[in-house]
Amino acid sequence: MIETQRRPAGRRLLGGLAVAALALLAAACIFAPGKFISTLDLRKDRTFTFRYAGEVVMVPLQMSKPKPFEAEACHNDDYEERPCTEDELAQQKADWDKSSEEKKKSEAETTRLLLGGLDPSDPKAGEQIAEKLRRQVGWNKAVYLGNGKFDVDFATTGRLDHDFAFPTIEGFAMSNAFVQLSLRRDGSVRIDAPSFGLQGGAAGMGAMMGDLASGKSKEAMPGPSEADGTFTLTTDGEILANNTDEGPKAAPRGKALFWKVDPRTPAAPTALVRLAP
Repeated sequence: MIETQRRPAGRRLLGGLAVAALALLAAACIFAPGKFISTLDLRKDRTFTFRYAGEVVMVPLQMSKPKPFEAEACHNDDYEERPCTEDELAQQKADWDKSSEEKKKSEAETTRLLLGGLDPSDPKAGEQIAEKLRRQVGWNKAVYLGNGKFDVDFATTGRLDHDFAFPTIEGFAMSNAFVQLSLRRDGSVRIDAPSFGLQGGAAGMGAMMGDLASGKSKEAMPGPSEADGTFTLTTDGEILANNTDEGPKAAPRGKALFWKVDPRTPAAPTALVRLAP
């Protein structure tokens, strides 16, 4: 009697857990920064001005190469590896085709939900999203460059009487924030830029979980980030904490914190600033 090797139970379990985790991370993997310059000016009276100019990568719109079929090893009764028969290879290929098609349909449906019903395979999807952005306040420029990449210029001025996050798009699911401001009751505000960190934060983790789900544990590492830019915070408030290399520097209207963002950035920018209560 001969039989085709099956995946070990542990690997199947790992794959199942990875797929579940990937589903939870899906909403956190819509956007990624490209080349950019971003600034945040934060005043003690809680007024602020934020700007992001440069590239935004919409991950679901990026084209990916389909994974080729790879036959699994076959074994005899003593679990010694042997050449697979033509029938076994044909069955493996049929199973792989079915699984790939089901996965493709599932991913397409999930992506449509994340993109407010837009079909990512539609060649017009990118321009439709750019048009949606141009309708929103703050998006002074939004041009689709192709392959999921947009050239944008976003700027807004307001008062911090509530939390703030960038980017958000009308009709889209909540996703990973490039920059987020979180107010505290003591008058301080925490500034985080999670997508400016190592491998784009959750997007990189999503890639890793995808490899784990396919059983490629040795290759389960995030791909190189496209981020290449700078993030500068200026404030006249009291800087309580930050993770810059050089700390606060004198600036015309107070002090400034500066972060260089690229694939070698060891940690996402973060700071804590005390404002007026």
